[in-house]
Amino acid sequence: MADMAVGTLDDVPWERLESAYGDGLTAEMRRALRHLLDKGAAATEQDCDPLWEHIAPRHGPLTASSTAALPFIVALAGDPGTGARNWLVQLLVYLSGTAAAPEPDGAAREWHDMWRRLRPALRKLLADPDPAVRREALPLADGVDVLLERWDAETDLAVRLPMLLALGTAARDSADAGVVSRVLSVVQDALRAGPAVMRVAAVIAWSAFDGQAPVRESDLLVEILSDPTVRPRFEDIWYVPDVDDAFSRAVVASWAAGLFEDAPAAALRFLVRLVGAARRTGDATLCAAALDEAWRLLVVRPSAAPVLLPLAGELLADPDSGVRYRAAHLLAVLGAQAAPYADGLASLLDDPGEAEDLEGTVGDHARWALTRIGDPRAMPGLVERLYEPYRGQYSRSYTMGDPRLPEVEEVLAPLRAHAQSLLPALRALLREDGAGGPLTGAFLKVLTAWGPAAAPALPELVALLDSARHSWSAVDALVAMGPAAASAEGAVRGCTVLDHPAGRQRMAWGAWRLGGDRDRALRLVGEEVLSGERPGGAVRLLGDFGPAALPYADRVRQVMDEGGTWYDVTVAAVALWSITGETEPSLSALEKYVLPVPDGDGPFGAFLEALRALARIGAVSPAVRAALRAVRGSDRRLSPYRDYRAFLEDEEIRSAIDEVLALGEGVVATPPPPSAA
Repeated sequence: MADMAVGTLDDVPWERLESAYGDGLTAEMRRALRHLLDKGAAATEQDCDPLWEHIAPRHGPLTASSTAALPFIVALAGDPGTGARNWLVQLLVYLSGTAAAPEPDGAAREWHDMWRRLRPALRKLLADPDPAVRREALPLADGVDVLLERWDAETDLAVRLPMLLALGTAARDSADAGVVSRVLSVVQDALRAGPAVMRVAAVIAWSAFDGQAPVRESDLLVEILSDPTVRPRFEDIWYVPDVDDAFSRAVVASWAAGLFEDAPAAALRFLVRLVGAARRTGDATLCAAALDEAWRLLVVRPSAAPVLLPLAGELLADPDSGVRYRAAHLLAVLGAQAAPYADGLASLLDDPGEAEDLEGTVGDHARWALTRIGDPRAMPGLVERLYEPYRGQYSRSYTMGDPRLPEVEEVLAPLRAHAQSLLPALRALLREDGAGGPLTGAFLKVLTAWGPAAAPALPELVALLDSARHSWSAVDALVAMGPAAASAEGAVRGCTVLDHPAGRQRMAWGAWRLGGDRDRALRLVGEEVLSGERPGGAVRLLGDFGPAALPYADRVRQVMDEGGTWYDVTVAAVALWSITGETEPSLSALEKYVLPVPDGDGPFGAFLEALRALARIGAVSPAVRAALRAVRGSDRRLSPYRDYRAFLEDEEIRSAIDEVLALGEGVVATPPPPSAA
């Protein structure tokens, strides 16, 4: 067959065939096919790679050379004497998506005609002697009838299982009630009489066209997934096309948990029962998998917290480090709600245990959990511990998976009440690293958040005023300190780091806030507002001047009305109110970032800034109040993130909602006087 194929390959006029990829690539496809023929059984996945580049229409139209190559690909995939047949079948499966597309004229029509002529050969792959080839070829089945025919003939469980899943998908996509009924019969037979692993697959296949199936069969799922005697059978037969390795029982458990997406209460019950069953059998792998899924549920459903809190508290004492790690992280993201488990967390502060492929130790997450509670036992050595991963390098190395550790400023910024004990270490690191330190920017954010409590760090902040990278942040931190930083006014006024177009006005504003020349600062900031292409930052500063900035009110309103970003609009709305003392049109401008949120998922950044602006202005309309009550009562995490940041942002937004809802209707805050610092 190989000799005949080579001869036939030479008979194709490759040099005259069009290629969508430029001159020479058609010849490369010919060489790739000849190379596979020559290598025969020794062919590998790497030998197939060139075909993906030259026949798969990823970046251009179908070509005559692609059409000419198709019969050879199919012949090689069906030849037991060819190595790497699985990858050739995967290539054909990829091309089947193109075959299902509409047929235009020209070369593409010729390609589709060739694909149709090759269907009998493609169907033969479903009955190939090699079960691995049969499994990979399942997506090439032309209709449910073919799958059902093969179901009756197939005996290898590692092929029957993915075939059962494929039947579920086919029933989901079919509008024919008869098809659905026939597939349901197969699924129910497997559910009643199949081996244990096949029964789990039957539930998953059923769920594809009946979303309530996993809820009805949750007892069966828990029983089989937690049975230690069944565990090794998953890796014997749970294969799916286009995935080389078998699925482990833990991966299938995660898959099963995903079936409950539209039934969160049932999902929570399922996961808690799975954790309980895993603990009874000492199955740490299953327990960790169930905890990961519980985390994913919690990150979108706040209502899961009361159930998961006590469970995580108990698991702090689990003998497996991966389970303790996940329990500590779960308690950390829940913040103050985890206060009843503070003693258990404190006992883990020196726990070096880790979880595979996840960042940090059990002790790291326990320490963060205690900081979220405000427990003083977390404070000794906290700054040094947070700094350690950065020592000697610009950034820490961490995985992108979850759970993971938060950023340094996210840990320290909320700890203003503990600033006195944390400042010595923070100041020492600022002195040691100066402007080039890996955490200097983060520490400046922390000092700004601490405000007057950060006053002892005044010398370190002044030392950073000459840094082109950090001078603005240093000024922000000094201004946040208030009167305690008044002695730095001269240093700020004389700051020479003015390479940014807005540098002069920024430093003038900072000097005024520390007790310097208001009129000069107002003039410089006003000039930036009038002339700047992106004046949002200057408008924010201008709002601090109150009625003294009245000559610039029209420009501020223009920015609010025409602002290209939500940041420009929100800061201009606050500034306009501060300057004029009038709530309109500022409130109306802010409403557009609040009213749509009950019906969607954001944008939450704009929503939060609008809430802060409303709190500053001190008034809220009935429509906004109703919208905020609806958002506040919803069981969803108010954040687009799906990691620990979702909890932090959700807390921040909910706190802002409460602040706005606490405003008396019609009560308007008084704008600050123009000289306020």
